[in-house]
Amino acid sequence: MSEREIIHDKENQQFILYLPDELKAFVSYTLDGKTMRLTYSEVPPVLRGQGIGKELVEKTFEKLTEEGYEAIAICGYIRVTAMRSSKWSEIIQ
Repeated sequence: MSEREIIHDKENQQFILYLPDELKAFVSYTLDGKTMRLTYSEVPPVLRGQGIGKELVEKTFEKLTEEGYEAIAICGYIRVTAMRSSKWSEIIQ
């Protein structure tokens, strides 16, 4: 995984991964108390298939747990990524 940092944009309810050429990948969420409902993830089409989606989602999981949130994966890709990981399958609903 790269050294790219995930940014938590609380105002827009997104976790953002900035990419080369001014592109970005992001996870959107809604918030209910300390529970995030991870509703959508997007990687620019030109960068898909390079592992950026997995990097984005795993860094999102790391950041939200560091910040004390719980999460429910609504987006299918986010849910599958969590289920395939021994680390995240028990943490992300």
